[in-house]
Amino acid sequence: MHNTRASQVNTLLIIVRILVAFVVISMFLPFLNPAKISDLVNKNISFFTAGFSYTTLASGFKRAMAKDWVSSSAVIALSRSSLIAGICIVLSGIAGCLTLGEIKLKKVSTLIIFLCSLIGAGSLAGIFSAYNSFTMSSNLKKVEPSIPFGLPILLVLLIICAIVALVTFLFLDKPPKDAKYEMKQKYFLFLLMLPFIVLSFIFAYLPLWGWRYGLFNYKPGRDLNSDTFVGFKWFTYLFQNSSSRNDIVRVMKNTLAMSGLGIATSWMSMAFAIFLSEIKVKRYRKVVQTITTIPNFISWVLVYAFGFAIFATDGLVNRLLIDMGIIDTGINFLLDGNNIWAKMLAWGIWKGLGWGAIIYLAAISGIDQQLYEAATVDGAGRFKRMWYITVPGLLPTYFVLLMLAIAGILNNGMEQYYVFKNAANKSTIEVLDLYVYTLGLGTGGTSNIALATVVGMLKSIISVILLFFANGLSKLIRKESII
Repeated sequence: MHNTRASQVNTLLIIVRILVAFVVISMFLPFLNPAKISDLVNKNISFFTAGFSYTTLASGFKRAMAKDWVSSSAVIALSRSSLIAGICIVLSGIAGCLTLGEIKLKKVSTLIIFLCSLIGAGSLAGIFSAYNSFTMSSNLKKVEPSIPFGLPILLVLLIICAIVALVTFLFLDKPPKDAKYEMKQKYFLFLLMLPFIVLSFIFAYLPLWGWRYGLFNYKPGRDLNSDTFVGFKWFTYLFQNSSSRNDIVRVMKNTLAMSGLGIATSWMSMAFAIFLSEIKVKRYRKVVQTITTIPNFISWVLVYAFGFAIFATDGLVNRLLIDMGIIDTGINFLLDGNNIWAKMLAWGIWKGLGWGAIIYLAAISGIDQQLYEAATVDGAGRFKRMWYITVPGLLPTYFVLLMLAIAGILNNGMEQYYVFKNAANKSTIEVLDLYVYTLGLGTGGTSNIALATVVGMLKSIISVILLFFANGLSKLIRKESII
């Protein structure tokens, strides 16, 4: 009987956690925002933003409030109701995590979920009140009040969550008097990792909702509806149109070439770390490491300014060459489009060499020092110890980073290439990320957000395929998986 009751309680707890997870996730989905009770509410903001940012929520109501189409008290009521509901949902999410604890923690957390769900559901009445106020507007055509389908969905979820949480609270046994608010270590470690999982979901997976723009003939300021829906038009256009097809081939060649050069020279960070670790004077080693690491924290805009001061027509290099009589007039090295791949590689190595060496320095510190002592006793010199002990000790780390670099061969960023781009080198410096940026945010009315979205989607899909390919290669060569 006791086992049956415990099984029922565990099932109820799982249901509570799932319901709470759904409610929390719905806060970040704009299409489920229950606060969109008017066409003046930004359709791209989530319930979380609506509740915790009055400025963002009320930005569309400035003209309506100025002309008395909407009362400021109704907008404030909408904001405060959203805020209370948002706080309750956040607290319910925290309490849902605490249900992983022992009996006393389960008891308290289910009670908190019940109360917060109840208060959150009640606070939605303020949204209904604001909606009723909007329906009495003197200009309904501009305000366009409507009840979003996210409002009844959230209301039902909160009510069900409150009921299940209350039933779970009543089913839970009364904790002993000496019970403490404790949690098993495995659950505690999971909760420590949970914020990073949430951040990954918000910044890596939630933006995938924007992929829907690739299925519409989208223009800024226009809605996504059946009139603008074009299906896979932009997918076929990408390959059927000769101009876009040639552009894709060109930028893919640039991307693969620059990423390939980066991968081919990735061993330089390992070599630099090995030689740096061999510097016996600790103070000198720290100075060298600091000087070589600092460039990583300099933005590419400042790097370009630094390069302009050195390589411009009247820069340092040209002045030295003119003074030495090698050239008569200055040469604009930055404007020259020749050997652009090698130039970008050189700038990348200068900026990232010291930073890339840090992980290898950490790996070197983990190599057993007794191996070096034994090699020294056997008569091995410094270079032999480096070659036969340090290098083999770093190879596992190097291969993991190499596999990840192969998986991300299309993700070489755009900042570096954006600041160095000009009319002379555009054809050879434009990589895939920069091409997507230019395509989506082009100037002079040339932007095509839908086509840029399609290119970005294909890039993401290819990157995932390459990741699994690199993982299979790692299993084949190293007998280990990297994911």
